[in-house]
Amino acid sequence: MGFLAGEYDICVVGAGHAGCEAALAAARLGLKTAVFAINLDSIANMPCNPNIGGTAKGQLVREVDALGGEMGKVADKTTIQSKILNASKGPAVYSIRAQIDRRKYQTTMKHVLEQQENLDVKQAEVVEILYDKTTNGTKQVTGVVTHTGTEYKCKVAILTTGTYLKGKIIIGNMIFSSGPDGIFPANKLSECLEKMGINLLRLKTGTPARVNRRSVDFSKMEIQHGDEYITPLSFENEREKMEQEPCWLTRTTEKTHNVIKSNIHRSPLYGGLIEGIGPRYCPSIEDKIVRFADKESHQLFVEPMGLDTEEMYIQGFSTSLPEDVQAEMIKSVPGLENASVMRSAYAIEYDAVDATQLQLSLEFKNVAGLFSAGQINGSSGYEEAAGQGIIAGINAAMKLLNREPVILDRSQGYIGVLIDDLVTKGTREPYRMMTSRAEYRLLLRQDNADMRLTPIGYETGLISQERYDKFLEKKRQVEEEIVRVSKKTISPSQQVFKLLEDKNCTPIKSGVKLADLIRRPELNYDDLALIDEDRPKYSYQVREQVNICIKYEGYIKRQESQVSQFKKYEKKLIPKTFDYKGLKGISLEARQKLDDIKPESVGQASRISGVSPADVAVLMIHLNS
Repeated sequence: MGFLAGEYDICVVGAGHAGCEAALAAARLGLKTAVFAINLDSIANMPCNPNIGGTAKGQLVREVDALGGEMGKVADKTTIQSKILNASKGPAVYSIRAQIDRRKYQTTMKHVLEQQENLDVKQAEVVEILYDKTTNGTKQVTGVVTHTGTEYKCKVAILTTGTYLKGKIIIGNMIFSSGPDGIFPANKLSECLEKMGINLLRLKTGTPARVNRRSVDFSKMEIQHGDEYITPLSFENEREKMEQEPCWLTRTTEKTHNVIKSNIHRSPLYGGLIEGIGPRYCPSIEDKIVRFADKESHQLFVEPMGLDTEEMYIQGFSTSLPEDVQAEMIKSVPGLENASVMRSAYAIEYDAVDATQLQLSLEFKNVAGLFSAGQINGSSGYEEAAGQGIIAGINAAMKLLNREPVILDRSQGYIGVLIDDLVTKGTREPYRMMTSRAEYRLLLRQDNADMRLTPIGYETGLISQERYDKFLEKKRQVEEEIVRVSKKTISPSQQVFKLLEDKNCTPIKSGVKLADLIRRPELNYDDLALIDEDRPKYSYQVREQVNICIKYEGYIKRQESQVSQFKKYEKKLIPKTFDYKGLKGISLEARQKLDDIKPESVGQASRISGVSPADVAVLMIHLNS
């Protein structure tokens, strides 16, 4: 064994978005923590799109923030453009998307880690997880070993390796060992994990080319501005106006499609060079052209990478085609005819774990003290990684503090949906969060993530007393204002008639409750300030909550009723020692799946692929007998 360099409670392997949240959560809960990165300049890197949030992802960031995480705060400090997506579709699918200064985000997050008490930041590749076998045959983590042979003792290790495990970059027929952005891959840890009995998958993702802003003709593109007011990703910040950088919209052309079609035989995706399965909901441009052959063009967004760089990111143009084909494709796009490519597009293959080997706490079932979070679990995206990271960090700490793990169910947050999907169903392609995956998305809105999760963050120990007191005051204001507008009657008057006329709204003939006016589709809470002279002055966050809670009251109550039914199955826990092999009256497939995954509740069992409602009914009978 090599040199023993130190002893920690928790070692976090990897410092991407999952690793940052995991390390910060563990350290803030009082555990002596070390976080390892192959290169410290890769901490919180954004090797793909330079943005935080987006559809369903904005909800995840808000939830991380409500639990006491860091991503939303750092994103707010480094935002260069922001907008609310799906604003015309209703609050269930509203999502904040912030264009980020990539380098500033990295350096800001790195500095947060460096300043954190109980946390040591180290540049080293972890090549081995050390463990002991206990008397009952299980494994228990005891430490980690780096590429230099240095050993660090620990009681818990958290794997947050992203796309680095046996990473391979693929551009045409060129394949070479590398992590994202030309950083060294982690080639040795996979072998150690397999020896520990952990099943690995091979996945693939990719990223578009970057071009020099000076070579782009923006006159041929449509400008895309942000919202007038920036809606923050952290609940600790308020909406504000700020100068924002524009993004630009262009489209592929018939020539683009012809270039791709005539070179499709050179695509490693179709030539068999790529083994890993790519993300279905973020396909490469060649995949789009093949799968959607009837479409004449596809949108491309040209986005700045930051304020101190000329690099522009071509969103929607991910590819692994050879560089000469990439150059021809790019020059066929309006505005990019003379574009100078600074970084070529590439695909990256990497090892990931089969997440069905994890408990809902994100601890491995067969290795005590080993947790896993982020892209190594088969997810795709910075926000999905951060959501898992904070839960893994919390639960690693809870384990050592002899406290119950924090497990969010599907009715509590998108993080709960994400982890439940990965652990219960597994994935054979990079998993991307979407609003359609959440059954109770009207309850899991981005505006109320603090109402859902801040009490959990406070109870856990990641939310300060000061922040919790502010949260309670906001909650009181929302509740009192809902009561006030539900009781207050608005009488007909010239001022009321004019307001309703201006909003193309049916006039009133007698007194009407203020809440009933808010429920009208043409009106909202803020619109009625002119005829509501008793209105207290509230923040935008409070006003937004009041408006949504009143306007969608009926739908919200209906979903709350559905959640009550859902909770009955979730609360019916299954003993860890339950013998599924001896369970009679269910299908062979169900018996095998139940024994493999070992669900923690009847609710989780009901969501396992291959387990039918009849199988669940038999399981319930056995549990109640």
